[in-house]
Amino acid sequence: MPNEVTAPATPAAQEAPGLRRVLGRRDLVLLFVVAVFNLNVVPSIAANGGVTVWLWIISLVLFFWPQGIAVIELAQRYPGEGGVYLWAKKQFGDFHGFLSGWCYWTNNMMYVPTIMLYFVGVSVFAFGPGHQALGDNKIFALTASILLLAVLVVLNIIGLGVGKWINNVGAIGTFVAAAVLIGLGAIVWLRFGTAVTSADFQIPANPRFVLNSFGVICFGLVGLELASVMGDEIDNPRKILPGAVAWGGVLSGLLYIGATLTLLIAVSKQDISVLQGIVQAVSHMASRVNASWIVAPFAFLLSVSIAGIGSAWLAGSARIPFVAGLDSYMPSWLGKVHPRYATPYAALIVHALVSMILVVVNFIASNVQETFQKLLSLAVVLQLVPFLYIFAALLKISADPAFTKVRYSRTTLVFAGASGLITTSMAIAVAFFPAVQITSLFLYEVWMFGGTLLFVGLAAFFFFVYGRRKAARALAATPAA
Repeated sequence: MPNEVTAPATPAAQEAPGLRRVLGRRDLVLLFVVAVFNLNVVPSIAANGGVTVWLWIISLVLFFWPQGIAVIELAQRYPGEGGVYLWAKKQFGDFHGFLSGWCYWTNNMMYVPTIMLYFVGVSVFAFGPGHQALGDNKIFALTASILLLAVLVVLNIIGLGVGKWINNVGAIGTFVAAAVLIGLGAIVWLRFGTAVTSADFQIPANPRFVLNSFGVICFGLVGLELASVMGDEIDNPRKILPGAVAWGGVLSGLLYIGATLTLLIAVSKQDISVLQGIVQAVSHMASRVNASWIVAPFAFLLSVSIAGIGSAWLAGSARIPFVAGLDSYMPSWLGKVHPRYATPYAALIVHALVSMILVVVNFIASNVQETFQKLLSLAVVLQLVPFLYIFAALLKISADPAFTKVRYSRTTLVFAGASGLITTSMAIAVAFFPAVQITSLFLYEVWMFGGTLLFVGLAAFFFFVYGRRKAARALAATPAA
């Protein structure tokens, strides 16, 4: 595109190290399940009732399957580092690549605080009976969220929170939690039956509260784009990647649907807390089978898992500016690394400060569960923007008269691109419909529209204004030949 600032090639991009291809099909399937299956979004979805099971199925067919096709096709056409940033840049130009990477990064500024709030809501169950109300106490929830975020930032700066073990803790905890939840649900169903009826799966007379959950469902199914980052470490990706995507999708879908149904079996939708729903369900079912002792250790394990996931997302999102090349358009000090620990401490601190401010601002006018839902809804919008580019890229590639087949035919790309683009657009639109936890429609819409315009406007400012000025200063400082 004319008159755009082009990011200079970085040494890392010029001298990519050789990587061993050690990831097989089983490794990829597990990676996709861990990346996609997000247990903390299930309560906010299940709170809308059994109709959300149909939304899960629709999203798996119309969003998740096209996402798999898009990732496989684009990763093979553009195998370089960068993923969503690189694909948008190749097809639509530098600014669109920047905006795609920017939204992928900044959505975590909303998502990480939701993880902190989720940690607070779950951890109070580890204290034993009588402490659950603390999860809805604004002062306690705000203080605990800020303290946990500060601890995670410090750990990531000194390097203790960055490493394979923290991801394994999150993955193991998530799998154990899902297994216990679904296992108890199966036992209760077999022994006592369920109060859930076919009427619970019908579209309600007023579906506006259900609409928001469709965007959250699509948000929960994001994660296959990680394959583009791991491409150089996959053994024979052209052969095993499609099968791994399929199996990862099937397993993730079954886990999501199973967890949603279990919550509905154990807790009525009116009583499901978006923060404590998982532990509520385990507590209720455990008491029915005389196993209440399991609740406190379950809550502790899930809390550790949530903290690990939060640390991993915090660490990863702080590195996205390096991967996407955003440092070319932003203050150079954001790219600083700690002189002792060699970690991106400036980006970590900025990320944490913005997240803290967003939490405090929302707590002023909202309760704990409403704050969680507002942060999650805006994260949904920003997270799905890169997928508009992903699916639009498929349509542009298939419309090229000089189209050459790489993995999929033109017809498959057209269907996947159209299905994904329409579904993603709908998911973004319905995120602006309030969830049942929202008390003020006006304040919610101000938050959603204002937040979206703010972050997109900041992207335009950094790219067109700050980036151009920075390039001009760099040019002026270059000695004349």
